[in-house]
Amino acid sequence: MAFSKDIKIFSGTASSTLAQGICAHLNLELGKASVGRFSDGEIRVQLGENVRGYDVFIVNSSSPPVNDNLMEMLILIDAARRASADRVTAVMPYFGYARQDRKDKPRVPISAKLVANLMAASGANRLLTIDLHCGQIQGFFDIPVDHLRGDAVFGSYMVSRKIENLVVVSPDTGSVMRAREFANRLDAPLAIVDKRRPKENVAEVMNIIGAVEGKHALIFDDMIDTAGTLVKAANAIKEAGAIDVMACATHPVLSGEAIARLRESVLHEVVVGDTIPLTAAAAAEPKINVLSFASYIGEAVRRIHEEESVSSLFV
Repeated sequence: MAFSKDIKIFSGTASSTLAQGICAHLNLELGKASVGRFSDGEIRVQLGENVRGYDVFIVNSSSPPVNDNLMEMLILIDAARRASADRVTAVMPYFGYARQDRKDKPRVPISAKLVANLMAASGANRLLTIDLHCGQIQGFFDIPVDHLRGDAVFGSYMVSRKIENLVVVSPDTGSVMRAREFANRLDAPLAIVDKRRPKENVAEVMNIIGAVEGKHALIFDDMIDTAGTLVKAANAIKEAGAIDVMACATHPVLSGEAIARLRESVLHEVVVGDTIPLTAAAAAEPKINVLSFASYIGEAVRRIHEEESVSSLFV
């Protein structure tokens, strides 16, 4: 496709495959960038192309190893800014540190705000991301944020499946708004798992709010980390009489024992995005089905570059 002004897309090591897909959607070549390490582990970056006056997009999720990939993004942004790019957009499909978004205990940081400050200080002019853990994190940024919704991609997939008698389930009360929007997209009813979390990464399911008996249940959330919450929610839904249970989650963090838990769970399918590259073990798990977000992000990049509406992509 022809663009009205110059554009270049670069990638860090965390999102090289996704960036290639974005470039394929836009009929562009991925920009040349060298990302390596000094002998002491420091990150070394050099852009291999002229970016003076260009609209530059840098793609890199802050996925595990989180700190390395976050630093890659910051250093790539700094390199583009110092090379006189006209505008630098950080494309971070998965925004890490988003779970630390408030002071819910004494003497804890608000890490999401810290990362937002770092992004702006590095020279980013705007951020493009998908399914922030909490939508209000957009307010932490002093630069524009384009916040894409993953339910646009998952919704198309679920419509193509033509599953009747479907109920969308929020895995906790904090995800109700996200799940309700997805349920509205699918014209399906909503149920909620009410749970109590006694400590970090441990969830205790209490009860189900809404009707799931005799229905095909679809749990929808922004991420799967250790899968503890998801698996316990699925068990509770199945025990409440659901015919079967599947899950959709944008970001497959899949840390710790997540793969083993999913394999042994009552879930018959777990649909995730490619915002985070899967490990070999995750890619080999037959229950996990990966949907590509490359065209979706690519279209958002095109609209940002051409100064067109982005929100109309998912409304």
